[in-house]
Amino acid sequence: MAYKNSSGNFTAGSLWTNIIDMSWPILVIMLLNFFVGIVDVYIAGLLSPEIQAAVGFVSQLSFLTIVIANAISIGGIALISRAAGAGNFEKGIEIARQILIFGGAVAFLVMIPGLFFYREMVAITGFPVEIRETAGNFLRVYSLAMGSNYLLIISNSIFRANGEVKKPLITMSIVSALNVALNFILVFGIFSFKGLGYIGIAAASSISVTAGTVINLVFLSRGRWEGLYRRPWGFSLDIIKKTVSLSWPAALLQVAWNAGSIIIYNILGRLGSESITALAAITNGFRIEGLIFLPAFALNMAASVLIGQNLGAGNPERAERMGWKIALTGAGVMSVMAIIIFIFAGDITWAFTGNPAVHAETVRYLRINMISQPFMAMSVVLGGGLQGAGDTRGAMWVVGTAMWFIRLPLAWLFAMVLGFGARGVWAAMVISMAIQGSLMAIRFRGGKWKAMKI
Repeated sequence: MAYKNSSGNFTAGSLWTNIIDMSWPILVIMLLNFFVGIVDVYIAGLLSPEIQAAVGFVSQLSFLTIVIANAISIGGIALISRAAGAGNFEKGIEIARQILIFGGAVAFLVMIPGLFFYREMVAITGFPVEIRETAGNFLRVYSLAMGSNYLLIISNSIFRANGEVKKPLITMSIVSALNVALNFILVFGIFSFKGLGYIGIAAASSISVTAGTVINLVFLSRGRWEGLYRRPWGFSLDIIKKTVSLSWPAALLQVAWNAGSIIIYNILGRLGSESITALAAITNGFRIEGLIFLPAFALNMAASVLIGQNLGAGNPERAERMGWKIALTGAGVMSVMAIIIFIFAGDITWAFTGNPAVHAETVRYLRINMISQPFMAMSVVLGGGLQGAGDTRGAMWVVGTAMWFIRLPLAWLFAMVLGFGARGVWAAMVISMAIQGSLMAIRFRGGKWKAMKI
């Protein structure tokens, strides 16, 4: 019997209806996250290019510190969506309990380096000396809310895996509104409160994610999830073992990607007088480029759940059709958006910086990188499908190969050896993404994921 949840039946019926019902709330969440990121960069830009560069750097470093939370979420989605597809909700509750326990314990350990060794973490990355103190202070405040951030990420994934995408939508709408309001209040002050300056950007993020965690924990105490709190919260070694088996390749994938991105920042930081401009440009470029990534990442999350549920229901062929439809949709949407960004890059970039040199380099970054967007969509969506099916190792090998054996060597060669500077880095990013998207499509087409047992 096909499993039904509050959002509909994702193991039968129209593929397009399933895709739309699962994707649109996730897309709205991604838009909210994007808007918050834009506000962060906008406020940082009002303060100085140095602070704007520091915000971009710490964003990359903070992504690296939460890779385990994201990886646990990926493993949890694979397990819970299978249980949902098979109609075994009690098993889903037990998996949810275990990944929350596991994630909370890991968060406590991960937050310690950011609280006590933030200076060393910034220094070891080779970040420019003149903005290390700013970046270190950012990192320390972000680390204060590491536990809350972990639980927010994991609890949102629990709801998504069961098809309840509207609960994370409610939570993240509140988190986003609070974050934006606090950004302005804590940075610039209000009434007699003088403001905290640049550190207010980090404080706003920490407070808002903590509020979101509280909301999700309340959701998990009601309705069909209320059994989560009724049973003892002990460790289940079997479930933890399965979660770790699925999660470690996903964690390594994210480490490979985010560590590689930090090395890209390191290379840009070694360009002498060009470095601050290049760092600010890539920070702006990531934020603007993030707009066209939103549909792809929303479809990535939808693909992982839909493929997982259909495999749980014993319908691998339907799961494969779903994967290709989602991937081609993502490639089409991102291609259209890339053309728009390419044409209007100059006008769009003025909203993020008033510095002519930063503006020119950001435009160059965007126009070069727009070439790779269809490949980016294929990689992101099909990678999500593989992870939802439990083939986290396959996705790991594809992304790791593209980053460490193609992007980074080419970036160093083009920028530092051949002397193309930042333009060489942008070109290396395009070449590596084209290869990554192609390899991910080959892996998905191979079909080994359809027979995986988890």
